[in-house]
This record gives sequence, C-alpha cells and structure tokens, in this order.
Amino acid sequence: MRLQKFLARAGVASRRACETFIVEGRVSVNGSVVTELGAKVDPSRDVVKVDGKRVELAAENVTIMLHKPAGYTTTMSDPHAKRTVAELVPADKLAGLFPVGRLDTDTTGLLLFTTDGELGNALMHPKRHVVKTYIALVEGQMEDSVAKRLSRGIELSDGMTLPAEVRVARGPEARMCAALIGQGKDASGRAKRHDGKRSRAVLEKGGTYVIVGLREGRNRQVRRMMEAVGHPVIALHRESLGPVTLGDLPRGAWRELSSEEVDALRKLIG
Repeated sequence: MRLQKFLARAGVASRRACETFIVEGRVSVNGSVVTELGAKVDPSRDVVKVDGKRVELAAENVTIMLHKPAGYTTTMSDPHAKRTVAELVPADKLAGLFPVGRLDTDTTGLLLFTTDGELGNALMHPKRHVVKTYIALVEGQMEDSVAKRLSRGIELSDGMTLPAEVRVARGPEARMCAALIGQGKDASGRAKRHDGKRSRAVLEKGGTYVIVGLREGRNRQVRRMMEAVGHPVIALHRESLGPVTLGDLPRGAWRELSSEEVDALRKLIG
C-alpha cells in the first residue's frame, strides 16, 4: 500500500495533506524518514510514525452519525470554542475519529464522523457532488418562482452556484419540516433574538420552509443563497447526506452506521 494512502486511511489527514507530510520529512517507516511519495508499506509489518507518533490502521473502521444540536462548533479541538462536537461523540474510544465536512455552529442536523480517512475525504471532495439535503426556515413568504431561480443557480461572491434542488414546502410537508427543524430553537431550547429588534418567534410566524439539495459545499452556502434572494435564514437543519438520513435519531445523540449504509456511501463515491 502506498504510504500516503495508508496515512489517509488511518485518519491522519487527507491524502494530499499526507503527501505534504511525507515531503516535509515528518513521516518515518521502521525508524527511517521517508520523503518519496512512491514509497510503499505493509500495514501488518511496518512501523509508521508521523512526528514521532505511531500511526496504525484500526482493526475495523467505524463511521457514525451525530444529530448535531445548535451551539456546537464542528471541530475535535478548539480552545476558543465554548462547545465542540467532540463532546458528543466517543472520540476517546475511537482513535482517529474526525468529522466529515462541517456544519455551522447554529446549524443542526446530520453530521458524519469516521475513522476511515479514505472514505471521509472522498465524501468531502468537491468533484464527488454528494447531495446534502437541508431544511431552511427563512424570513418572509418565498414564491415558487424564487425557488426555481435558486434551482438554476445564482451568482454569489465566489461565483455561480451549481444547479440545486430547491422547493418551497407547503401543507403537510411544511408541518413535517417544522417538526424536523425543531421550531428553530437553540441548544437551550429557548427562542433566540434574530436581529435585535424582532424575536425569532415573530419571524417564524411569517416565515417559509424551504427544502434545499446541494451538490457542492461552499462556506455557509445555503445562508448566502437565501440572503441573496431576500429571504435570510432563521434556522437551518441538515436532514441527509447522500443515501444516509437522520431518521428518528434524537438531537444530541449518535449511532454507528449500519454496514448497508456504509456500503451505500462507498458505492456513491465509486
């Protein structure tokens, strides 16, 4: 197995970052520093270290889903964050566990974690176009014509967005969205002030539930798209990533993905 592939699969970092570690002389195999990207290792025999710390493949990789509450920063370690998602998952029991992508601190919903660096980094790769489905509660009454405009793609500060799946939820579907998004409450369960003048509860009464399926993952993309068409986001929730859906997993809880779910993710990324 190529050394950079071994390091990525062990959860050290993305394969490209692992290649940088090798070139920088931070990786050793059986006590000797290796700087050649073509080097190969035998995971069952060779001792591989990064910055002097041994790296091993887990006996079996684990992938879990978390129903992320609001108020938690998507990072495994940050001394400046009040609360991190690492507090909600068994990071101490699963070496190399890392989040697949990220959700904003105020965004709730599905967040995957894995010890499989190859799987995690493939899911995050922009060329994969893995569909992520969000429910957005936005200000004002959005017209279907605006949703269609968003579906075709709109110009943001970092360029044109890819075509997306955007539709206004109405009737029973809107009620389902309201239940899934948790009525826009924060981690403490209280309705927060939105803009310092109007309460969030007041904004919700005149708001619209919008279902958004994105094939790209720009920074704060759903929020920026909605802002661009005059419907700022009040609350945002991610319900699914590719074939994996939250289902009835309680907010703040996690569970391991089934072998069928992991196989579906692997099939998705080829």
